[in-house]
Amino acid sequence: MTALPLIESEHPAIEVDALEKRYRGVPAVRGISFRLAPGEVLGLLGGNGAGKTTTIGMIMGLVLPSSGRVRVFGTDMAKDRYAVLHRMNFESPYVDMPHRLTVRQNLEVFGMLYGVPHIKDRIAELARDLHLEAFLDREAGQLSAGQKTRVALAKALVNHPDLLLLDEPTASLDPDTADWVRTRLETYRRDQNASILLASHNMAEVERLCDRVIIMKAGAIADEGSPSALIEKYGRHSLEEVFLDVVRAPTQTEHAA
Repeated sequence: MTALPLIESEHPAIEVDALEKRYRGVPAVRGISFRLAPGEVLGLLGGNGAGKTTTIGMIMGLVLPSSGRVRVFGTDMAKDRYAVLHRMNFESPYVDMPHRLTVRQNLEVFGMLYGVPHIKDRIAELARDLHLEAFLDREAGQLSAGQKTRVALAKALVNHPDLLLLDEPTASLDPDTADWVRTRLETYRRDQNASILLASHNMAEVERLCDRVIIMKAGAIADEGSPSALIEKYGRHSLEEVFLDVVRAPTQTEHAA
C-alpha cells in the first residue's frame, strides 16, 4: 500500500513532538515524536504496557502530557481539542455503547455530539452501507459480537472523520467478520483520503492495512518504517517475526544490569 502524498498546504493529521507522560514519577511514554500524513495509515505496535493506550489518550486530548506536544490538524490537543474533535473519531471493541439504547438511538446521540447535520439521513446511509437495517431498532445490549462490531464501525464513521483512531478494531472477531471490517476501513480510507492510526496486536492485519509502523517498547519508539522495510532490515519473513525480535531484545537498562 502506497501512502498518499502530503500536500504542502496541509497540516499533518497528527504531529507528536517529544511527548512524555509520567504517573507519580514513573514514565509511561518517553519523549516520542512522529507524524501522520493525510491519507496515511500508521500502525502503533507494542506489547502490553508499551505506552500505546496512553499515547492514543494524549492524541485524543483525554490525557494531559507531562511534557511535549500533540497537534491534530495543526491544533494543540492539550489546549484546544474541541476545535478539531469533529474531524476525528475513535473505535475500540473494549468500549461499549449504552446497552439500553437502541442502535439508532446510540447513533443519534453520537451524531449530535459530533454535530452531524441531517443525522437521520446519515444513519440511514450507514445502515445501508454496513448492513445494520435488521437490528437498527434493537437495544445495543442484545446484539451479537459481530453486530456490535458493525455498530461500533458505524459510530466511528458517523461524522465522516478525517482521522480515525483504532484500538484493536478486530480483536476477538472471527476471520470473516475481521476481514469485513478491514475491507470497510480500506474503502473508507481510499474514498475519503482519511488518516488512520491503528493500534493492533494482529501483525497480518497491520501488514495489510498500514503504510508505516511504529514499534513501541517501554514507552519509547524502538523502531519504525514500512512493514516491508522492517522485514528486510531484520532479515525476517513477516512483521510478526520482526515484532518479536524487537520486543524481546534487552533494553539498555537490562544490558547495564
